[in-house]
Amino acid sequence: MKKIILLLSLFAVNAIAAPVNINTADAKTISEALSGIGQKKAEAIVKYREEKGLFKAAEDLTNVAGIGEKTVEKNKNDILLSDAAAAVVVEPKKDSKSK
Repeated sequence: MKKIILLLSLFAVNAIAAPVNINTADAKTISEALSGIGQKKAEAIVKYREEKGLFKAAEDLTNVAGIGEKTVEKNKNDILLSDAAAAVVVEPKKDSKSK
């Protein structure tokens, strides 16, 4: 029983993909990270990027042959355009008591 649980947990981890930067990732990484994008479509993404330049918006993927709006929408949360993490600035609370 423990072996079955271990196997299932391994498959669950592989099913969860991390977001991918479509402007820097190789085809293998893109195909592993995005749902509905196999190796051939991922190679087309890389080729398009090399010929036309960097993607400016996730929706630009629809310019790649074989990739439609539904595929982009399904993967929108996993498509990155840069490696820079969004910076969140938290300002300290101001004390309501003034000295």
